[in-house]
Amino acid sequence: MEKYLINPNQRIAKINKNIYGHFSEHLGRCIYEGIYVGEDSKIPNVNGMRKDVVKALKEMGIPVLRWPGGCFADEYHWKDGIGPKDNRKKMINTHWGGVVEDNSFGTHEYFELCRQLGCDTYINGNVGSGSVQELSEWVEYITFDGVSPMSELRAENGHKEPWKLDYIGIGNENWGCGGCMDPEYYGCLFKRYNTYCRDYKAGEHIHRIACGPGDANYHWTREVMDKVKHHANGLSLHYYTVTGTWQHKGSATEFDNNEYNTTISKAYKIEELINNHLAVMDSVNPQKWVQLIVDEWGTWFDVEPGTNPGFLYQQSTMRDAIVAALTLNIFNKHADRIMMANIAQTVNVLQSVILTDGEKMVKTPTYYVFKMFKEHQNNTLLGSYLTTDYISAKDNNNAEFPHLIESASIDENGIIYSTIANTSLNKSSKIKCQIADRKVKSVKAEIITADCRDKNEFGKKEAVKIEKFEDFRKLSDGFTVNVPACSVVKFTIE
Repeated sequence: MEKYLINPNQRIAKINKNIYGHFSEHLGRCIYEGIYVGEDSKIPNVNGMRKDVVKALKEMGIPVLRWPGGCFADEYHWKDGIGPKDNRKKMINTHWGGVVEDNSFGTHEYFELCRQLGCDTYINGNVGSGSVQELSEWVEYITFDGVSPMSELRAENGHKEPWKLDYIGIGNENWGCGGCMDPEYYGCLFKRYNTYCRDYKAGEHIHRIACGPGDANYHWTREVMDKVKHHANGLSLHYYTVTGTWQHKGSATEFDNNEYNTTISKAYKIEELINNHLAVMDSVNPQKWVQLIVDEWGTWFDVEPGTNPGFLYQQSTMRDAIVAALTLNIFNKHADRIMMANIAQTVNVLQSVILTDGEKMVKTPTYYVFKMFKEHQNNTLLGSYLTTDYISAKDNNNAEFPHLIESASIDENGIIYSTIANTSLNKSSKIKCQIADRKVKSVKAEIITADCRDKNEFGKKEAVKIEKFEDFRKLSDGFTVNVPACSVVKFTIE
């Protein structure tokens, strides 16, 4: 029997709600059809936003939404997306599918979406092909409440009052699709662009996020941190779980047990990357002024057969749910240094939480993990430790990942939430949990479990979902439980 210890006396850090953030890019059917259908659509909407999608995201507890990219951000010119829709410029989306972007979803629509969702705002600025003036004027257009050309233009376009901008990314993947820059050059550019992104309203600071590395590019982290440490609030990290190669990533739904284990082992690599990048950041900036932002993460498989390869549409299975649970537990454990994380992407793209097809909508297994974990948001991370063995991935040089991975938090009322993922395909695990210095009054639990290949489809929407779980026994100071293979369990302890 595995030993699980939770210490309510060891309160480590507040879990920023935005660790549970999401990412929406002008890519495939994420924005158009997925979120925005226009005011004249037959699909029920409010100001063009799908009612069913907005409702589902609110119920899931979406805390922040990143937009408009991604690679698209560094070819996006925000003035093309304001004013009467008939007058907005059309462009070719050169990164994603070569389709026409009509800019009918722009700044006003994004802030309307965030208003409906009740979430924080995070825009990515164009450094790759834009100018300092362009980004400066966008911030002014969004946030300035005074007499200026941009505030007057905003009022002419129907929104007299400014919006609140919580986060701004100064470029995206500028080592690649955002301009193929060297880190030293980008670091200097960040300081220049950042200088003109003003905090126009007293008491409303816009958190500045510098473009950080992809994967294990520690040189980029070191050189950029050396330039931005006095100016940035966050440094981004992008990491995708790719089972095969970038050319042949493997199927999202048809995979064998070895491929499953390889996927989980590669997802678990994010723990190593977080630790190593934080070590580099701290070596440059021991005062820890700059937090880590994992603003692109998730699984990336080959597109579903018959779909546009530039739209990155993939199904989602119980395997993706395990990846999500493992990753979110890791993020919780680093709550002292991770300010935000954004899964890629919200709807119809990569490891999305929602899929749509015309008027139809389905919630993916990943959706239910986010919904299950939402109580962690803004809670305090507790010291916790769970003994576990490790599983080897034969297709990934025998890389290992934990059989069990957990995190625990406590809310302002003293209620403890513990989330445990059993990553094994076929082995359940008996656990004895003890809560230090606490007499347990009640324990409730819920579970997500299925065959690793099970998925939710438009004709079978709840093959994978949250269900009540009762295969545990309450003790005076904790509980014992048998956690099924390939499952995610949440315990609520009073």
